[in-house]
Amino acid sequence: MGELALKAALQKMGAVLNKRMGIIKALFVFSVLLFVITEVGKIAKEVSGEQLANALASQSWWHLLSMVVIGIIAVTPMLTYDVMITKFLPNHYSLGYIFKAGWITNTFTNIGGFGGVLGASLRANFYNKAATKKQIVFAISKIALFLVSGLSLYCMISLVLVYGFGIGSMYGSYWIWLVGGAIYFPAIFIFTRVNDSEFFDGLTLGNVVRLLSGSFGEWTGCVLFFLLIGNFMHLPIDFAAVVPLFVIASVVGEVSMVPGGIGSFDVFMIFGLGAVGVSRPDAVAWLLFYRLFYYIIPFAIGLALFVHDTGHRFNERLEGIPKIALQRFAQLALTVFLYASGLLMLLMSTVPNFAYNNKLFLQFYPYTFFFINQATSIVMAFLLIGVALGTAGRVKKAFWPTVVVLFVAILNTIRWLVVYDAISMKFIIFLVIILGVVVLSKHAYYRDHLSFSWGQTLWVACVYVVTFVLYTIVGVYNAPQIHHRHAVPEALFFPSQKLWVFGVIGLVLAALILVLMYRYFATGHNSRIGQAMDAQRVKQVITTYGGNEISHLAYLNDKLAYYYQVDGEDQLIFLYQKKADKLIIMGEPFGNQEQLQAALEQLMDDADSDGCSLVFYEISENLTMHLHEMGFDFIKTGEEGHVKLADFSLAGKRLRGERALMNKFTRDNYQFEVLQPPFSKEVMAELKAVSDSWLNGETEKGFSLGFFSETYLNQAPIAVVYNPEHQIVAFANIMPQGNEQSTSIDLMRSSTDAPSGIMDTVFVHLFEQARDQGYQYFNMGMAPLSGVGVSRYSFIQEKIAHLIYEYGYQLYGFQGLRSYKEKYVTEWEPKYIAYRKRNSLIFTILQLLQVVNTRVNKHGSHHRTFLVPKRLQSSSRH
Repeated sequence: MGELALKAALQKMGAVLNKRMGIIKALFVFSVLLFVITEVGKIAKEVSGEQLANALASQSWWHLLSMVVIGIIAVTPMLTYDVMITKFLPNHYSLGYIFKAGWITNTFTNIGGFGGVLGASLRANFYNKAATKKQIVFAISKIALFLVSGLSLYCMISLVLVYGFGIGSMYGSYWIWLVGGAIYFPAIFIFTRVNDSEFFDGLTLGNVVRLLSGSFGEWTGCVLFFLLIGNFMHLPIDFAAVVPLFVIASVVGEVSMVPGGIGSFDVFMIFGLGAVGVSRPDAVAWLLFYRLFYYIIPFAIGLALFVHDTGHRFNERLEGIPKIALQRFAQLALTVFLYASGLLMLLMSTVPNFAYNNKLFLQFYPYTFFFINQATSIVMAFLLIGVALGTAGRVKKAFWPTVVVLFVAILNTIRWLVVYDAISMKFIIFLVIILGVVVLSKHAYYRDHLSFSWGQTLWVACVYVVTFVLYTIVGVYNAPQIHHRHAVPEALFFPSQKLWVFGVIGLVLAALILVLMYRYFATGHNSRIGQAMDAQRVKQVITTYGGNEISHLAYLNDKLAYYYQVDGEDQLIFLYQKKADKLIIMGEPFGNQEQLQAALEQLMDDADSDGCSLVFYEISENLTMHLHEMGFDFIKTGEEGHVKLADFSLAGKRLRGERALMNKFTRDNYQFEVLQPPFSKEVMAELKAVSDSWLNGETEKGFSLGFFSETYLNQAPIAVVYNPEHQIVAFANIMPQGNEQSTSIDLMRSSTDAPSGIMDTVFVHLFEQARDQGYQYFNMGMAPLSGVGVSRYSFIQEKIAHLIYEYGYQLYGFQGLRSYKEKYVTEWEPKYIAYRKRNSLIFTILQLLQVVNTRVNKHGSHHRTFLVPKRLQSSSRH
């Protein structure tokens, strides 16, 4: 009974101890740390700071560099553990992944191992793919058994050195630590050999030898590296005697379970090194080098790898958003820095007296670049602004020029600082940050080239012009011919006339550089952007999928085409013209509307790659809302009129005037006829005469309107009106829309000899003919600015457009155009301009107006104007 009671008590005590093991371990570690802190404090009082500084300063740069490299090499044998752990797990890992995971795990464990808990946790994190929890625990535990097996071998070696050869005999009193350490490996080896439990599966003799080799290599690296540091310090001691001391101190450190043995190992070594004639300051310096180059620097590398790995996982989980955001932030920061540096350097070069006396300037100027020569300073300032344009536009070909410009600027700045003995730690940190931002921003550059916007061009031009004017004023005020120097503002004083002349040379060079950089960034383009219109491809798409109200305008050949393809087959076509950095798209794309979303995304990607943004002109409400969800803003530009043909009739009071006109033209023998292409030269000559008479010397507009072109007119039937002498006096070309729902016309022309109201005759006949052919609607075209800004809640831009509509009709005739169409129109459909939200609305509208008001001369070439003659207001669908 007594034995049973004792056994039960022991089991109960064991359970309590096991339950409180965490607290007991923490108290033990805390007591060890307290002891170490106390001892380190005592040592610190005895060590002179001056002696320590001298010891550190005694090492050459070559020795310090050697310690960095050799310290990293000394850590590499620890990677054997991670190579071995993968042999106990089912999944395959690449050598690169094993190296990264092993480096992180082992360098972290060196700093904060806590009895292997951190190493086990990290390895479980890195090697948990396709493995069960049980497999991971077993694999990590097998590795953990042999982590100090190499130290155990060194305990055996130390016993031989101390008691066999008398090397390090002064440490013989610590035999218990050596014996205890020496017993560890044989005990573990025998235990794993005789035990046949599942836990030890895979621990073959070969694997045990590999684990022992890795551990022995780890501790060999520690011992040899420690001795090498002492050799670099030229200490006159017997280094062989340090080996037993190092081994004993390592055993003490392992048993203490303090992370990395920090403190317990160090205190033991400082006391022990004193026994072989090493002074306290030298001992502290020796250990400092060891900790720095074996622990801290490898840990810093491991920390960088860990941050990169964690960031990569986090980035994958959030679908790449953090990486994109970081690259974008770095690119924006670099852009701001380049612009700011360029402007600060310009200010310093142009009005140095003002700059040196401005407190705000002096706060920011240290964070830029310095040049001794005036001309090079100005040239470099504009180089920085130039590469900033490419960086802001994220053009791929801008990255390396940016790196080169920054490299030259940094070298010259270092030269300047050396001349004036002004190099500081602040400047070094500043350079490290800039270089880090450059590296992070590298993958943010993705565009093929830069299409300069008006804003960018205006910005650079203003900076250059203002700099040139200001510099000229400074030169005039500081000229030797000016005798009333007291009247010159102090801020405009310049050091010398010679320096000013060098600055002028720099400004001239800067202008050339900006032009060259402009051309360099603007060269090249996306092969999908800027393709010419191919009539055969247009016909194929319209025949296969149908057209729309603007598809027929493709045959004018005054617009570029973007072809969206699937498996090499055209699906949708966008018609557009390029203006600065805008692709101004006429109307809606025609073709397979099921591919609209994919086509829009592809077009946006290709335009963005080309440095351009999209502007959609005269599009429907549905497409406008669709684009709004894709980041576009919009403004209403007018309404498009549709005649519902089933409801059209001349009967009744509303169109009695048109009914009377039709009867009159019938009595006077005017004939309506639809001619089919191709047209003879004689017919085309008659049509040309009518058109010229209508134009009366004015040139025609293009883009959204048709103009007289034989190629264009030969694409579809033309409705004509003959006078009693069978001469054509009016015509309108029919615009087939590639569907059976709607039809329309484009050019409407009549000669000066045609009677009033002749166009009404054309419309009425076309309405009746289209209805007989089964069409449901006749598209009367746009009434620009109609219905825009009439609500008190309309956008301010729309209200301004409404004012143009109300008060600008004398110049443009917008109201008359709507009144004319309204007598026929039964439905008005709103039309919009959609543009990217980040774009300037003012510049967008101005660029759009230039394109929309494109004029064509007799030879088919184009020039642009803003005025729209009244005679042209009814000459087409607008």
